Amino acid sequence: MQNEFPNEPARIFPGLQGFYDRVLPLSWTIVRIGVGWNLLIHGWGKVLRGMDAQAKTLDISVPYLSQYNYGLSVLLTVVEGVGGLCIMLGLFTRFFAAANAIEMGFLTFVLYWGTGFSWLQRGYEYTLLWGFMCLAIALRGGGPFSLDRKIGREL
Repeated sequence: MQNEFPNEPARIFPGLQGFYDRVLPLSWTIVRIGVGWNLLIHGWGKVLRGMDAQAKTLDISVPYLSQYNYGLSVLLTVVEGVGGLCIMLGLFTRFFAAANAIEMGFLTFVLYWGTGFSWLQRGYEYTLLWGFMCLAIALRGGGPFSLDRKIGREL
């Protein structure tokens, strides 16, 4: 297999190069599945809570947005739930990863920024991390083992 990044540093153990060449294509799939799984579980939790209860949990601190809690709840549920599943499968990967990156940016800078970094204190740590992960997936696409690649089309 041709190395995707030809300017990588030399291996300390050159004998592992064959192993790295074989597993490198899997690395992106592992990242995509981990991120998608996390989003899917969060989306499913919103479904189980119901949209009315989810709207209350948003507790948006920006007064002019509070009237949109129900609509935001539906949007977040679809973006995380359907988007998480699609990211795992590598289907419409760039679209759903970008949508989740935008969502996480909104949550980070509008909802959680004022409470500081620590997620344990309802801070932005978690949403910032997942936002960057989703952005990276949106930039890279589904990778070699994705339904996007299988059907030969990508958004």
